[in-house]
Amino acid sequence: MRHALALALLLCASTPALGQSMVTSSAPDSVSVSVYRAPDRASDRAMELSWLEGYALITEKRTVEIPAGKATIRFEGVAAGLFPESAIVTGLPSGVREKNLDADLLSPRSLYARMFGRPVTLRRTLPGNGGIREERAVIRSAPDGAAILQTAAGFEVANCGGLDDEILYVEAPKDLSARPTLSIETESTGPQKVTLSLSYLAWGFDWQSNYVIHMNPDGRTADLAAWVTLASSDSSSFADAETAVIAGEVNREDAARGARPSGDNLVLQCNLSPLPPPPPPPPPPPMAPAPAMMMDEEASIMVTGMAMRAMKMEAPVTVVQEGLGDLKLYRVPVPVTVAANAQKQVALAQKTGVKMQALYRAEVWEGDVREVRQMLRTRNRKEEGLGLPLPGGPVTVFEPFGETTLLAGEGGLQDRAVGEDVEILLSPATQVTAEIEELERKGRVIGRAILRKSGL
Repeated sequence: MRHALALALLLCASTPALGQSMVTSSAPDSVSVSVYRAPDRASDRAMELSWLEGYALITEKRTVEIPAGKATIRFEGVAAGLFPESAIVTGLPSGVREKNLDADLLSPRSLYARMFGRPVTLRRTLPGNGGIREERAVIRSAPDGAAILQTAAGFEVANCGGLDDEILYVEAPKDLSARPTLSIETESTGPQKVTLSLSYLAWGFDWQSNYVIHMNPDGRTADLAAWVTLASSDSSSFADAETAVIAGEVNREDAARGARPSGDNLVLQCNLSPLPPPPPPPPPPPMAPAPAMMMDEEASIMVTGMAMRAMKMEAPVTVVQEGLGDLKLYRVPVPVTVAANAQKQVALAQKTGVKMQALYRAEVWEGDVREVRQMLRTRNRKEEGLGLPLPGGPVTVFEPFGETTLLAGEGGLQDRAVGEDVEILLSPATQVTAEIEELERKGRVIGRAILRKSGL
């Protein structure tokens, strides 16, 4: 199904009330973005990039010319996930009378849905000679499933029976915006040029720390590189933004966000007479092991480890830590672009010679021994080579192997303040097992856990 749109300019602005002027601010003069971690995500768990549930505080500076009398000011390009109730506008001569968020954006799906019950033009390419016929029609179905249209001949389904149809929208709803837009109503005694400050919260952002640990050949020290990864699933980009991330737990509750969005695409199906699904194909034959591929995988890991070491020799942009009450604010010292549907990574810290113990850990409960896991332990003090707040996040550990560096394990680090113990659980051990041994001492039977290393 193809869709054509006429008079697209009708979508760019909504008609103000009679006798009321409209002022449009197309972009901010400057912007700052402060990203807060998702409230319900554990600090040592990686963020889910397909569904970001953190939020950001966005502050914009915009210069507008306000006419005399009542006016509607439209701020285009705000975040699509803006919470309208959180928006604050300062700098207006007489304040804000009303706020409206025009977040229903122009897309094939929203356009088809909003045109339900309204007239459109159905352009039909006839089979055989390829002739084209146009006729008036009315949309009678939702955007999911078949496209049911009412024409002079009755109810029909588009793209059925070998026909190639497209829908032309000669008119479109005026409240569909090409960009997320916040509009406010104000009143001024005279025309003037003002610089406004617009601040609001928006969801669809998140951030995490990523740690890369390289164990040294002595097995007792390590080099640690920490990175801040911030992500945005919003459709708006914020160029040259003053950017910061906030570490710590903020007591904030949102209403349920609902189901995951299905996207802006429109897929219309001809499904009047569905056929039963074909039988599943036979399972593929088992594949023989491929030593060459295993060598390639090892080579890929080696390159990753070497690339991480190469990063440490550069001078990346490093965030600057600041206090924010009981929270920690990490500010990016240079303007960066928080791009739509993208990630950005900047350095958090780099430490060499950190004292690190490599241990094995097993939980014992009433004679039951749980799995044995590898663990790294240190203390967040300057004496151990650290001594700085450590926001939680995923951890990747590399170890030297001859002349190369190989991946040794992955785990997670919870938020750790200065002075706290740091324990990083890695993958289950493959060469160490634990068992309970019963001992008799002074007529009493006691048990103790014994770790044994297998000879693989």
